[in-house]
Amino acid sequence: MRYQDYEIPDDLCYSKEHEWVRLEGKEAVVGITDYAQKQLHEIVYAEVHKQGSEVKQFQTMGTVESVKSVSDVFSPVSGKIALVNKDLGDSPELVNQDPYGKGWLARVSLADFKRDMEKLFTAKQYADYLKTMEE
Repeated sequence: MRYQDYEIPDDLCYSKEHEWVRLEGKEAVVGITDYAQKQLHEIVYAEVHKQGSEVKQFQTMGTVESVKSVSDVFSPVSGKIALVNKDLGDSPELVNQDPYGKGWLARVSLADFKRDMEKLFTAKQYADYLKTMEE
């Protein structure tokens, strides 16, 4: 799905803070949306809490720094950080180049994905949410 110039994959869930989540077994892969990376522009640094850290849904799990600003990244799910994308240390621009692929931020071992899902958007709901932000 697309909304204006923003890619919104149908197989992901989204938060109001512009993070995405993809379920892979008992883990969730987390990143920032195409909309978010385009708003930030050139990303120069990405940091996520350490592997093993507990994260709670909609609470800070790291930051993304661009030439324009530093923005908090909020976890769309609750659980424990299982893996951090180490490639972003040398190549933070992957978040701009491939936000839904190589630019992922972390993998989270899930606490209660079903409960968390109830508070996330589908692709269509997220596209509708982006529309309301521009009104």
